Amino acid sequence: MTKGGPGGRTARRGEGSAPERVLIAASFVNRVGNGLFNAASALYFTLVVGLPAAQVGAALTIAGLTGLLAGIPGGHLADRRGARTVMVCALMIQAVSMAALVLVDGWLALTAVATVDQLAAAVGGAAWGALVARVGGERPARFRARLRTFVNLGVILGTVGAGLAVAAGTRGAYVALILGNAASFLLCAALLLLLPAYPVLAAPPRRRRWTALSDRPFLAFTALFGAMGLQYPVVSLLLPIWISQHTEAPRWTVAAVFAVNAAFCVLLQTRIGSRVETPGDGGRALRTAGLLFLVSCPVMALAAHTPVWAAAGLVVAAVFVHSLGEVFESSGGFALGFGLAPDDAQGQYQGLLGLGFSAGQALAPALLTTVVLGLGTAGWLLLAVFFAVLGAAGPPLARWGARTRPLPGGAAEDVAV
Repeated sequence: MTKGGPGGRTARRGEGSAPERVLIAASFVNRVGNGLFNAASALYFTLVVGLPAAQVGAALTIAGLTGLLAGIPGGHLADRRGARTVMVCALMIQAVSMAALVLVDGWLALTAVATVDQLAAAVGGAAWGALVARVGGERPARFRARLRTFVNLGVILGTVGAGLAVAAGTRGAYVALILGNAASFLLCAALLLLLPAYPVLAAPPRRRRWTALSDRPFLAFTALFGAMGLQYPVVSLLLPIWISQHTEAPRWTVAAVFAVNAAFCVLLQTRIGSRVETPGDGGRALRTAGLLFLVSCPVMALAAHTPVWAAAGLVVAAVFVHSLGEVFESSGGFALGFGLAPDDAQGQYQGLLGLGFSAGQALAPALLTTVVLGLGTAGWLLLAVFFAVLGAAGPPLARWGARTRPLPGGAAEDVAV
């Protein structure tokens, strides 16, 4: 986020519209490909390749955990060598590794190819964060909100395509999904070449090389954001199991849950996210998200104790509230994640944030299925309080971050609650 005088800022905002459109288009293409692959990958490896589900899970777990190691170094490389260059290289590697999956015929091959893919994905994710910071400029909230709207839309469209392939059930259909995802990486890389070659920002003298790892407020935010990220598997994993095993709601309610969640996130992200600009705004958005989750989780639990149609209505209403919380949570994460990071080290900081978020997502299935499902209604109430406490920590964390670094526009006013 390059600083400058008023005239320079106005010029940059006018010139920034084209790069914003390019990055939105590139991200949309990439997420359509991700949606194609992610929704059907497990079925391909088990039904087509013929690997046992346990072996597939083990291979993907090993790859995912190994990939976590590359985020921070990859982000630092993006800061020092240019985010666009690093991201394009990562996308090219992912295109090759994704295409190689059609040749996989055993566990070792799957583990090796998936590990290369996850290493490149972690590097690319950190570089993407640094690139978003440069393209977004000094008032990036609306851009990031629009970007996430199109990202969500891309995943939805890709998932629809995956559903068609799954319905066909042939090897050719699954291979088309994989090669389609590989092509999306290549197209995304080609689009990124249309972006300006942003100059590397010089780091201040005497700064530690791995400054993100010694930034205690940002480390605390990383932990909080990773823990609050448990709200994503609530809709994608926990609630479908709860609906099918513990409520009288019709089974089509599971599909309605995903439709409501996707629709409201797409419709509301820009409207709400564009208003969450500063770290102070981000802290308050996290608090709001925690309160919304405090409402949605008990309503989800209540669905297990009501008749069939009441249960369906409660689930849909709960998902609406939860989706609203998701929009506030993601918007707050953007504002704090980018706002607390130094301009010249955005890649390294986004790499750290990605590591924390990915670690939380890796732990989420075990935690949610054992604790919440194991305790039933009490587990949902515990989860609601957990999210509310995390959200309440947002404003004081924003104030702590403001005290440890200069913020534009007056830090004291920014973090007032």
